[in-house]
Amino acid sequence: QVQLVESGGGLVQAGDSLRLSCAASGPSFRSYAMGWFRQAPGKEREFVATINRGGGITSYADSVKGRFTTSRDNDKNTVYLQMNSLKPEDTATYYCAASQGSRWYLSDRMSDYAYWGQGTQVIVSS
Repeated sequence: QVQLVESGGGLVQAGDSLRLSCAASGPSFRSYAMGWFRQAPGKEREFVATINRGGGITSYADSVKGRFTTSRDNDKNTVYLQMNSLKPEDTATYYCAASQGSRWYLSDRMSDYAYWGQGTQVIVSS
């Protein structure tokens, strides 16, 4: 079992950057693919990015491709989401999630993730 805690959210202006962190507890962080999801007020939660266990494979939602980058440091049990060129439509609560799988595995489906953090809020003003 893994516990996840996000941090790094805040209020920024359009065009600014933020880096979110997700710290995991437990000895088996390396066995989990990690995902980032977000939920804007009044909208459903949606996929943002995912990264495989080793960190060499990533995938992104079209809406953030080219602006957001996810990475991980398995020695620090932490996954990151670097967000550049932020837009007002990026305003949401951002969640990280963990999903056990094979070495090459990653997923954009919420149902594949068993463990979730509490979320961190990002507000982008125009």
